[in-house]
Amino acid sequence: MGVRRRVREALIQVYEQRLARRLEGADIPRHVGVIIDGNRRWARSIGLDDVNAGHRVGADKIADFLGWCDEAHVEVVTIFLLSTDNLSRAEPELLPLLRIIEGVAEDLSAVDRRWRLRVMGALELLPAETVAVLKQAEELTRDRPGATVNLAVGYGGRREIADAVRSLLAEHAERGTSLDELVEVLDVEHIAEHLYTRGQPDPDLIIRTSGEQRLSGFLLWQTAHAEFYFTDVYWPDFRRVDFLRALRDYSARHRRFGS
Repeated sequence: MGVRRRVREALIQVYEQRLARRLEGADIPRHVGVIIDGNRRWARSIGLDDVNAGHRVGADKIADFLGWCDEAHVEVVTIFLLSTDNLSRAEPELLPLLRIIEGVAEDLSAVDRRWRLRVMGALELLPAETVAVLKQAEELTRDRPGATVNLAVGYGGRREIADAVRSLLAEHAERGTSLDELVEVLDVEHIAEHLYTRGQPDPDLIIRTSGEQRLSGFLLWQTAHAEFYFTDVYWPDFRRVDFLRALRDYSARHRRFGS
């Protein structure tokens, strides 16, 4: 490592420590959502022809990120790993990505981990072997004491809302509720109770890497009052100092909740 790089890393470490001290006692989000974007562009930016190398490096970053969330006492983390749109990719591109996601689930459910995993998305659209790995990870971590980590795989915000409404209608049909009766009592809380994130607080902070400034269908219902933090950093290059910057930005905002 060159002298300039060592000096730069030392300065970043000092700055990181200062940020961490400033956040002591600050308002910290209970639920953080993250759109991990830029893996492919990161791979190309360093001259790699295999974009899956970017996905693999990005996958290794996830456990680090969850560790930083633990340090900040974040209770729930939702990670956008694969959208329903991504499922339309050609098989030679999609299958390696699915294998990488399976590896993420296996890593996060290892015996030395504390996180409680929940899988959310249209699992019926995924290959059976991928679903089996995800479900096993969920089962293995069911009783763990750490933060809840939602793995959004085959996820689409519009589909989630449609699934919630479908589930709600099916539930009331079993009870014998007529459509007219349901119309009279239906409110937003009834739908929220059927979302993939039911029982969890809505996200307070959404982080998206790579410079894109859009949700891409991520948690459309739940982000009504969320704060957003966009960074130009590609996900494989995302560091603890970048996370602390996001928390600092969040803590400095005055949340109005629509008022």
